[in-house]
Amino acid sequence: MQKKILIQILVLIGLAYVFLIMGNGVISLTNPDEVFYTQTTKEMIQQKTWMTPYLFGQPQFEKPIFLYWMLRASIEILGNTPFAARLPAAFIALLGIVAIYLLGLIGFKDSKKAFFSGLVMLSCGFYIGLSRSVFTDMIFSVFILFALLAFYWGYTYPVRKGIGLLLFAFFSALAVLTKGPLGCIITLAVVIAFLFVKKELKFLFCKYSLWGLLVFCVVALPWYILMEIKYGASFNREFFYNDHFVRLIKAEHPAADTWYFYPATLIGPIFPWSLYTLFALIYLVRGIRRNTDNFILFLGIWIGVILLVFQFAHSKLTSYIFPLFPALGLLTADFICNKGLSVKNPSRIFYTLSLITAIVILLFPVGLVAALSSYVMYVGSRAPVYALAITLFILGVFSLVFALRKRFTGLIFTLVFLPLVMLLGAASVIKDIEPYASSKPAVEYLMQNHTVSGQIICSKFFARGVRFYTDREVVVVDIPGTPFFSPHPVPFLDSDVKVREFLGKQPVTYGIIKKGNVVDFRRLTEGYFKFEILKQCGNEYVVRVLPLQ
Repeated sequence: MQKKILIQILVLIGLAYVFLIMGNGVISLTNPDEVFYTQTTKEMIQQKTWMTPYLFGQPQFEKPIFLYWMLRASIEILGNTPFAARLPAAFIALLGIVAIYLLGLIGFKDSKKAFFSGLVMLSCGFYIGLSRSVFTDMIFSVFILFALLAFYWGYTYPVRKGIGLLLFAFFSALAVLTKGPLGCIITLAVVIAFLFVKKELKFLFCKYSLWGLLVFCVVALPWYILMEIKYGASFNREFFYNDHFVRLIKAEHPAADTWYFYPATLIGPIFPWSLYTLFALIYLVRGIRRNTDNFILFLGIWIGVILLVFQFAHSKLTSYIFPLFPALGLLTADFICNKGLSVKNPSRIFYTLSLITAIVILLFPVGLVAALSSYVMYVGSRAPVYALAITLFILGVFSLVFALRKRFTGLIFTLVFLPLVMLLGAASVIKDIEPYASSKPAVEYLMQNHTVSGQIICSKFFARGVRFYTDREVVVVDIPGTPFFSPHPVPFLDSDVKVREFLGKQPVTYGIIKKGNVVDFRRLTEGYFKFEILKQCGNEYVVRVLPLQ
């Protein structure tokens, strides 16, 4: 049995490397978030500090310190490359797959279900996307997973209670260092809610909880105390007020501020398992009503608490509820095994879901080819797209045949490798996509072909990328516009008058701006300056403004 478990873990690690890490340096760091975190780390290195995050030459406190520590260690070892910047999240994501397997092993007491839990998660589109990006969400979510794994391990095996609670406190503290107080609010809320429902709150009343509190304080609090002592009101205003309280009462992305946003976006990101996950949740509700086993109840409370915590905040993003995705993966694998793979006669609903999923995959290449005519300007050559369409069609045919013949194991493994095929297809056109995602091509053209002095004017969305790739001071133009949600210590030009005043101070001004700002510049420079478009790179326009002779 132990040999089987070891083999399954090694297989999951190997697959996780391919799905989550391999090829992470192919595309340059993208706007606006990847360059934000990596530029902050670069400026910390320049400032020779491990404690204070910097951006645009000033301390910034949009996120706590842990991600920057991991980024700095990776960059110091591997160099300032896209692969190095993306490695921390990807490596933690790999460990998360192992953690999901272990939690499934403890909860289901079934190595097959545990193995398929890992497969579902590592092939989940959202999990792959966040593992290949420089964000806090993956690291934060996996630390929450580690904490809840530690608790449930100690809960299930009383002899492990002490080490389980200590590890629960330790990983909760790391989550707090990664994204803030929610790191312990979520983990504590899940545990307390679970124990309350089980009428076992006394589980926490022991000496190990006190030792755990000490561990949490020793790990989580020193950085916050240091920032409080060193920066006081400015730290409190940006970190606690603007980036936590304001997000509760004000929407950073107003279009997402609806009551149905999270229910509507919960299932899609777990593709290609979406339909199985939907029915796994339906069966979860039924199971909880019938007083199901502890583990299913635990997963249900895990999902419910996170949805409840984030539902009432006005700032909403699907990535905010990513900490519940490991629970979704476990429930989905449980449903797949119970209704299809581990029974002699798979249920009719499982057969129907498999058939629909196969048909959807079969329709993918049709949609891809149809979309190509509308988005041909983004692709240099159609050949890779047609190759991907043909490959997806073949996978769709295999999926349909497996579903019709009730060869569900073959179907599930086809679904596992579907996202990998799509990744390889995306990689084949990555150089065509890159100018629309990263400021690097526009910056390279500007710096290699023109002598740039003074401040570079740029659109708000490109400001961080231009700073990252040039190391020069930038000025942001947005007419009419709103300031950054989090304060940025850069000049902000939101009117024609301010832009003309700025342009009049420099003999030559270079800029990287969006199409809308090109229209603004043509209008506001007419009769005052000479405005030139030097090059278009994707959706970024490299421009030059000179005074009229």
